[in-house]
Parts: sequence; structure tokens; C-alpha cells
Amino acid sequence: MSREICVHSWPCSYYLEPEKRWVSGKLSLTTHSLRFAADKTGEALVSFPLSSVIEIKKEASHFVFSSITVLEKDHVKHWFSSLQPSRNVVFSIIEHFWREVLLSPAEVPLPATKGKQLTGLMACSQKRLEETARVLHHQGEQLDSITRGLEKMDSDLDVADRLLTELESPSWWPFSSKLWKMPAESKPKKGTATAGPKALGKEGVVVRIPAVVSQGTGCHVKAGSLTLLVSGLEIHDSSSLLMHRFEREDIDDIKVHTPYEISIRQRFIGKPDIAYRLISARMPEALPILEVQFSQKMELLEGALMPKSARMSSLAEKGCTVWQAASGLMDRAVHREPCLASQEAQLLPPQMSEPLVSEGDAQELRQILRKLKSLALDTETELERQDEALDGITAAVDRTTLTIDKHTRRAKKLT
Repeated sequence: MSREICVHSWPCSYYLEPEKRWVSGKLSLTTHSLRFAADKTGEALVSFPLSSVIEIKKEASHFVFSSITVLEKDHVKHWFSSLQPSRNVVFSIIEHFWREVLLSPAEVPLPATKGKQLTGLMACSQKRLEETARVLHHQGEQLDSITRGLEKMDSDLDVADRLLTELESPSWWPFSSKLWKMPAESKPKKGTATAGPKALGKEGVVVRIPAVVSQGTGCHVKAGSLTLLVSGLEIHDSSSLLMHRFEREDIDDIKVHTPYEISIRQRFIGKPDIAYRLISARMPEALPILEVQFSQKMELLEGALMPKSARMSSLAEKGCTVWQAASGLMDRAVHREPCLASQEAQLLPPQMSEPLVSEGDAQELRQILRKLKSLALDTETELERQDEALDGITAAVDRTTLTIDKHTRRAKKLT
């Protein structure tokens, strides 16, 4: 329990059945358990895993007024009252994590060998890199759509230039451009409009996770979901109705309170800020993607700087660490280089001496490393292409702006 990350804690009272009295203390929630500790002694009076819970209810009786009851499999019932900030807030968060535990597959024991542990870590890094590549792919599609829209706009401006030239030429001028212009060129084609909103605003859903959502002070919470898009973030309620959409450039800061709780804010001058607080058991899936999209706007608070969450500090740093660890272990496995473990293994019987990484694990690690290398090279190529596209878009926008200004001045002279 002590090694688990505390998701949230609330001041409350617990009904101590043997002594028939209420004890004030603090109720703490982790991803897999509930714990109540008394204020005076600090002793843990109750501690049980969420997987053993069969029912969580809001109740009231002649003993208490407004409580939460938790029923375990062995029919032990726990009563919690005087919950702060409110019973509904505490109930919604506990119920969310309890449901995630029930819906998640049964936990598989950790691999016994170092090779299996390293393979799992490498597979996780590969998944994160694939998610990052997906974000870059959707971003590249948007840049391509913008480029096509600017090309069509440039074509329309060429048509406007020809029309303005004809209007500027007097009707009696014998060398009017009408003599060598085809009839079809005197007006723009219907298909030369700029790219529509559908083309320019193509959405790419990167990940969607369930969450407990609160706005402002956080006294009122509701079940909902967080959707990470290439162009921003969306928050929906339990009925999939849109509560708010943050465009990518509108987000001012994202604070990570714990690996399972974040707050998103958009600042305004002269009116209240828009701020949402989200708690989710699956937030660790979204944090690496948020770090890629909003690295300059993310702030890790003290609660987020814990041993387990430190693994999510940087994708690049983690990838480097994994790469070095994999290389070292593979060299030892393949070439059987001497190490401290092998020196100790010489003292053991032959059947007790086992390699640090088996041949099968080493082969699987090679395959994952090849995929990581390929993904890294593809990502680098895509980033270079997008840099060139951005330079082209910047030049095209400047050129289009100058052309529009020139056409505007010419049109004003004609009026």
C-alpha cells in the first residue's frame, strides 16, 4: 500500500463498529485500494483492495446523515461520513477507480526474468513512440490540407488579377486583353474555391479516456471523458455531449497534480478563466501524449514527482535509458561477457547457472529495437518534411497577403 501512488485523500469520519463510535481521520484512495487513518494516532484502521469491494453506495440512517458505505466480499460494511468537500465528489472519484479495477483484465504477475521485464518496458516505449508518430501523421495531413488551400487561393487570385486588368483597360483601347483571353478564363471556375472546413479541419482522435470532471472550485463533479485530438482537447459528459473544447493554441497551462489528476486552464483578461480538473485511472495513458503536444505548457507539481511517475518525465529520456539498458543486456546475453552475476554463477552448479537474458528474449528485443529505430527514422523524416512545409506555408501566406493588398488597392481605384 505504501508503494502505491495516493490518487486523492479526504478528511472524514469512520464508524468504528467494535467501539460503537465515530473516529475522525483521513480517507486515502490509490489506484487499487482504500485506506483510512485516524488523525490522533495515525494508525490505519481500515485498508482493503478495491478488487474486494462488491458495492459502493450513498446511504443515510438514524446512525449517520449523508454517508458512503463500502461493502466487501466477506460482507464487512464500512461507513464513512462528514466527507469534505462533499459526499458526491468523494463518491464519484472512488466509484470511477472501482469500476476501472472491475473492468480491467486480471493482473498478471511480473515476469520472473530480467529479459521479460526489459521486453515489457521496450514494448511500452514502442507503443508511446507509435502514438507520437500518429500525432505527427495527423499534423502532417493538416499541413497538407492548408497547403492545398493556399494553392487554390493563389489560383483564385490569378483569376482576380485578370478580371481587374480587363476592368482597368478602357473599352476603346484596341489592345485590350479581351482580344486574347478565352471566354472560360473571364470568370473563376466553381471548383477553385479554397479548401472547405472539412478538408482543413480534419480531426484525428489520438486517445479517449473516461474521467471524473469538475469545473472551477471542484465542489461539483460528474462522470465524463477526455478526448485528445491533434488540434486540441475535448471534454464530454457521460452522455457524450460536448462540455468544452480547448483549441491547441488556447490552452495556457496544464498542471499535473498526480499521475492520475490534471487541471487545464485557459486565461482571459476581464473575465473569469476557463478551468477544468480531471481525475482518471487511465490518465497515465494520456500524459505522454500531452507531454508531446503541450511540453512548454505542462507543469509537474510536487504530487506528480513520485517514483512511479518519474518514468513518465520524458519520452526521449526514457527511450535513451531503455536503449542503453537493452544494448548492455543483449551484449551480455549474446557474447556472454563476464559480469558480477556470471562470477557468482561460477560457484553454482551447472543447472543453476542461467543467462541474464535468454536467446528468445534477446531475439524479441532485437525485433523491438529494429522497430524503434525504424519509427525514429520515419519520425525524423516526417519532422523534416513538416519543417519544409511550414516554411512553404509561411512564404505562401506572405505572398498571398501582398497580392490581396495589391488587388484591394486596384479595386478601390475602380470604385
